[in-house]
Parts: sequence; structure tokens; C-alpha cells
Amino acid sequence: MTDDNLLDPLTPIYRESFAENPKHEKDLRNRNTALLCIDMQYLDAAEGHGLFAENDKSPIPLDEMRYYFDRLKSTVFPNVHNLQNCFRMHGLEVIHVRIQSLTHDGRDRGKGHKRLNLHVAPGSADACFIEEVAPVGDEIVINKTASGVFSSTNLHYVLTNLGISSLYVVGVYTNECVETTVRDACDLGYLVTMVDDCCATVTPELHEASLKTLRDRYARIITAEEAMDAIEREVKEI
Repeated sequence: MTDDNLLDPLTPIYRESFAENPKHEKDLRNRNTALLCIDMQYLDAAEGHGLFAENDKSPIPLDEMRYYFDRLKSTVFPNVHNLQNCFRMHGLEVIHVRIQSLTHDGRDRGKGHKRLNLHVAPGSADACFIEEVAPVGDEIVINKTASGVFSSTNLHYVLTNLGISSLYVVGVYTNECVETTVRDACDLGYLVTMVDDCCATVTPELHEASLKTLRDRYARIITAEEAMDAIEREVKEI
């Protein structure tokens, strides 16, 4: 018996049903798979902007901020950029999610965002995507004002219309909006792949804690290289 099984005796059952399900490959071949990019915007992924506009007033220690932005710049942004282009090259949907209110005064925001005093107005700098991983052409953009995109938007309806039944999920923060999205997607019946080196949060411990909880229970977890290898193997270019 493996260490994983000692910790969670249900691991083999979940792994077979989710992580090792052959429908992952079938959905790639049939183009029923989309890439979902979570909150890669100036609000929470750009140094000196949004939540990180004033470092001396931030509740996040400077060394943790340094880790987070170093990981974004050296690992996450390049990997997401390459994965997005791989999806595009093979005719697969790339969908972008961001935090943005419907109104300029933010009256439509979720109660959680109101309590946090978190508001991103339409057209504001904080609503802009990081250029390296921004939408291209008419790629779909979903705006939300809650941690979970499925609970606060029509994303499930849109994915159903597109015929999407499998999702690759990337973005920030691993332990907040990304994890919520992965759990909700799994509950809605999607086969979910979370791309480890395309996600980040403010400490490596929080990142790894989310991976440990989600792995083989709510999602299979792979690297960007493994994701692109699977796409190249299963999907013919168009």
C-alpha cells in the first residue's frame, strides 16, 4: 500500500475515475476541451498595481510578495503563454476569467467582494489582462465578482453551448479562485486538469496544500510540458 493510500484509502477509486479517465484524451481529440485562465490581470498579478499597489500597506510580507512575483514572471506567465498558443494552434478554446464588476460603482458585486471592499470597475487598469497572457482575437472573456466563476457567472451555460466537457485550469491564486473553480467544475461533471506550473499563490506552502487536496480527487495535476505533449499527441492541427 502506498503512502497516499494510507492517508486516503479512497485515492485509487478517485484516481481511476478522474485522473486516469480515458475521456481526457477523447475530449482532446474531439475538441471538447478548453483552457480556462483565471484572474491573470493587473489587479492581482502585477507588481505595483491593484492589491499590490502599496507594498508598505499590504498585509502580505515583502518576502512572500517577492516569491509570488518571481514565480509569475519566471514560470507561470511563460508557461501559460506557451500553453495558450498550443491550444490556439490546435483549434481548442481559450477562455479568460477576470474579476470585474458590471457597474462602475460596484453595486452588482458579490457580498464577499463587498465585505472585502474589492471592486474592479469596467475599463479600469486593474481589469486589464497581463499582456503576455491576454486574450487574442474573439476569445471569450468572463467577468466575475466572486471567488468561484461557476457560482457567479453563466460560464457553465457557455461551456455547454460550446460542447466542452473537459477543462485545463491555470491562473491565480492557487488556493483561492483556482481551487474554487476546480472543485465547482468537478462537481458539475467536468473532467478537470490543473496545470501545476501555470498556477501561483503567495507562498509555496499554500500552493502545495491546494495541490495535495485536489490531486486525483477533484483533478489530475500535470505540468505545462505534459499538457502540451498530450495536445500534440491527441489533436491534429487545423
